[in-house]
Amino acid sequence: MTVKEFNILMCGVGGQGLVMLSKVIGDACARAGIRAITGEQHGLSQRSGSINIHLRIGEQIRSPLIPVGGADVILALEALEALRCVEYLRDDGIVIMNSRVQHPVWETESHVKDEKAKSFSAEDVKTRLLRVTDKVAALNALDIAKSVGNPLTENIVMLGALSTLEDLWVPEGAVVEAIRINVPKKAIDVNLRALKLGKGAAHSDLCNVVKCKE
Repeated sequence: MTVKEFNILMCGVGGQGLVMLSKVIGDACARAGIRAITGEQHGLSQRSGSINIHLRIGEQIRSPLIPVGGADVILALEALEALRCVEYLRDDGIVIMNSRVQHPVWETESHVKDEKAKSFSAEDVKTRLLRVTDKVAALNALDIAKSVGNPLTENIVMLGALSTLEDLWVPEGAVVEAIRINVPKKAIDVNLRALKLGKGAAHSDLCNVVKCKE
């Protein structure tokens, strides 16, 4: 299957399941006969540090790393990480961000020194991202994941949103099968529910600003 080049930069913090997310997408591409390569940069995963993973789809791609300004999509499982990685976004690119904010520990110092100090919010992040592109969608993936009974499915909720994009030529059946193969057997059903709800959340926000699959 031949598809046009499509670059996804996934980012978040340690413990959010980014490596599993990239594995599921890569597996889905392989099952659909779509060439995909990843470049993982784990960061400080043991300390809730920044993590980003480059995932590139296309027959002509040779490097696993997305060049600056070359990402079609930034998929951010944590809101602040979307800003950290925004230099990778191409002109008119898409940002799908989780509204969850996990503040770095160094922010504690500013609050100790000044009790009126204001923390950066997801709304602040979205406002800044909108200066770069008008294609920004924010989902409360953590609350959605909790609603299906497992907050650890937050990453699959975000995958559901990503999978609605018209330009992501990965069949839904391949994504579902990749989830079945890569998550623990006892967690298959809850992850599939998370995928479905993530798609639904995208259709009420993301699909207002970009073309989505029907």
